[in-house]
Amino acid sequence: MRSFTALRMLLHDRSSTAGSLLGVVAIVFLVGQQLSILFGLLNFMSVLVDHSGADAWILSSQITNVDAANLIPSSYLERTIGLPEIQWAEPILFGNGLFKKKDGSFESVRVIGVRRPYLAGGPWAFVSSDNRSLLDVDSVTVDRLDLPKLGSPSIGDITEIGSTRVIIGAITDDARGFQGTLVFGNLEKVRQISKIPPGRYSAILVKFKKGVDPKQCIDKLRVILPRASVYSTAELSQLTRTYYIINTGIGGSFGFSTVISILIGVVIITLTMYSSVLNRERDFAVMRALGARRRDIIVVVISQALIISIIGIILGFLFLAILFNAVRGTSMPHYYPKIVPPIHAGITIIVSLLGSLVALRKALKSEPASVFH
Repeated sequence: MRSFTALRMLLHDRSSTAGSLLGVVAIVFLVGQQLSILFGLLNFMSVLVDHSGADAWILSSQITNVDAANLIPSSYLERTIGLPEIQWAEPILFGNGLFKKKDGSFESVRVIGVRRPYLAGGPWAFVSSDNRSLLDVDSVTVDRLDLPKLGSPSIGDITEIGSTRVIIGAITDDARGFQGTLVFGNLEKVRQISKIPPGRYSAILVKFKKGVDPKQCIDKLRVILPRASVYSTAELSQLTRTYYIINTGIGGSFGFSTVISILIGVVIITLTMYSSVLNRERDFAVMRALGARRRDIIVVVISQALIISIIGIILGFLFLAILFNAVRGTSMPHYYPKIVPPIHAGITIIVSLLGSLVALRKALKSEPASVFH
């Protein structure tokens, strides 16, 4: 009954209700949009690590992120591959080059070299062709989102990267990195493009056999390779993301904008809820005169806040869904993990309830005698 009374009061004072509702929708949409971009950028930062298919990475010592690894000797691969716990160990090369476009201009690209026949660490999703195209030593991939930037090359086109002849063998789907355009190719071709000396790799990807303890295997690798850094895939991903968040200002920028969005929503809700209660002060006084207790007033005000917040959350998520659908398949970074919406909704409800506390104090001060003035 008290919740129904709260709903009728909200419907009666539509202008105040609309203002409060707008505040909740603003919180859900603005914070959700900021978080989706942040999570999208986080995916870009560690995209190579997360999609490598490896259990552990062997890199140079004292690295701060996967992109800042120095070259390591091939002897690390020889020591690793013979261990009984290892299913496979594959080298990978990171380099840079200038991609020659059809009009003769150049675009800087990040070249990733993977070894035949396993192609471990190679591209994971394709629009055209597949990773078998990389079995051709001259073949490279380009991503569909980077096609306009690279002059719209087609499969089979011959071009140059770093004055080295290459053939467009496949088009990947959403294989994009934080440091720039990703181009996958044969390991020796990338060595040639980047002028990396023989017997050197950027990293070694390791896959453990089933049934072994990954932690024990990583500890064993660290003992065998004391001058190298050995990380699990999850550890390296987190290390890389943390580095970029701290050193690029992305964390502070998005954190500040998210806090501002929440504060704006709290201010809007507080002001509109206060105004709404002020306009209905006589109604609360009538309720008190008819025998309503303080707890009844509290339930009515909290019910109003919950009704507004729930409807606002539904509308906010609806607008977010429309936005995500509109930017799907574009270069705009966006990703919204499934665990985030429940947390987002819960925080929004808490913020709405906090915003109604000022209004609640005003409602509780309503005097029954004021009805007869």
